[in-house]
Amino acid sequence: QVRLVESGGGLVQAGGSLRLSCAASGRTFSIYAMGWFRQVPGKEREFVAAIRRSGGTTYLADSLKGRFTISRDNAKSTVYLQMSSLKPEDTAVYYCAADKSGPHYRYDEYDYWGQGTQVTVSS
Repeated sequence: QVRLVESGGGLVQAGGSLRLSCAASGRTFSIYAMGWFRQVPGKEREFVAAIRRSGGTTYLADSLKGRFTISRDNAKSTVYLQMSSLKPEDTAVYYCAADKSGPHYRYDEYDYWGQGTQVTVSS
């Protein structure tokens, strides 16, 4: 089992940047593929990005390419989401997720989740 804790969310103006972090504890971090999802009230959790165990391959939602980047540091048991050129429509709660058989595009295929961190982008 792995415990995930997100941080780095907050309020930012449109055009700004944020870096989210997700720190893992428990089982060996490097055995998990990691993903980032986001959710707004009333909508399904949306895929943002994912990364393989070694970090060598990443996946990004098409609509976010060029603005968001996912990375991981297995030595620090942390996965990151770098977000730039933020838009008001990026406002959401951002969650990180872990799964040994991933990465996956569907949120219901991940076994472990963090509590989420709120990102609010003002216009």
